[in-house]
Amino acid sequence: MKHLTEKTRTFVETASIEERIEATRKFKWIGYTNAAQILKKMEDCLNYPKSIRMPNLLIVGDSNNGKTALLTKFDQSHLAYIDEKTDKLINPVLMIQAPPEPDEKRFYNAILEKLFAPTRTSEKIDSRQSRVKNLLKHLEVKAIVIDEIHHVLAGSPSKQRLFLNVLKHLSNELQIPLICAGTKLAFNAIQSDSQLANRFEPRILPRWTNNTEYKRLLLSFSMVLPLKKESSLVEGSIANKILTYSDGLIGEISKILELSTILAIESGAEHITNSIIENIDYIPPTQRKKAFYN
Repeated sequence: MKHLTEKTRTFVETASIEERIEATRKFKWIGYTNAAQILKKMEDCLNYPKSIRMPNLLIVGDSNNGKTALLTKFDQSHLAYIDEKTDKLINPVLMIQAPPEPDEKRFYNAILEKLFAPTRTSEKIDSRQSRVKNLLKHLEVKAIVIDEIHHVLAGSPSKQRLFLNVLKHLSNELQIPLICAGTKLAFNAIQSDSQLANRFEPRILPRWTNNTEYKRLLLSFSMVLPLKKESSLVEGSIANKILTYSDGLIGEISKILELSTILAIESGAEHITNSIIENIDYIPPTQRKKAFYN
C-alpha cells in the first residue's frame, strides 16, 4: 500500500470494512494551488494591522465548488482558545452564514448564536448591534467570515443597501476585515455598493478542467482514500469520466470518489475503476437539472 500516506496506510492495515467506509464519508481537506493562494490571502487579511480601511476578500465560485470548504479550513485553523496568561477566551475568527435575506436583525442573531450569547425577541436593533460589537471586541475577533453572501440579493434594493451598510459599519467600527464567499451573484451584490466594491478583492474558484492541476488533485485524493490497492485515477479514461460526471465541480468530484471508494471496499475490488464509477448510485449535476425541468 505504498500509494497511501503513512497515516492512511496505518489506518487501513487495522481498520474494519465498516470503519473504512465511515472514514471515507468524513470530510477531507484536499489542498490545491488556488486554494493555497486564497488561504494565504485570508491569513494576510487576518494579520493586517488595524486601520481605517481594512482589506476585505470576496471568494466567488459556482455552488459546490469548494467555497465553504475553504472557509471551514480557515476557520478550523483559528479556533477559539483560552489565553493562558489572562484566562481570557479569544476567538480570532468568527464564521457565520449570511441570513436567507438581507435582514439586519437576523444577521446580528446569527453572530450572537454563534457566540452562544442569548437573543431576545424584544431587543431593539441598536441594543443588539451594540452588544454584538462589544462581544466581538471582548473576544478579540480579528476577522468575520460570511458564507453565502449572495443571499443579500434576496431582498429589495433598500434592504440590500441597508444590509451592506451594516457590513461596512462593522468593518469600519471594529477595524477588522470581512472575508465573504458566494456564487457569482455575490460579486453583483458587492458591486452594487461602490465603497464596498473598492474594498473587496475578488478571488475566483473556476470549474476544473483536464489539466495538470486536476491530475494533481486526483493524485492527492488517491493518497487518502482507504483502499488497499492503487487506483489509477489520473489515467486518461478514469480522469475524463470523473470530470465529465462532476461537471468540473470539486464537491461533485469528492462525492464521486467517496461513493466509488465505498463500492470498491464493499465489492472487494479495493481500487477504483471505470466500471466502479459507472455503477455507483450517482446522478451528475447536468442530469439532475434535466430531470427537474422535464
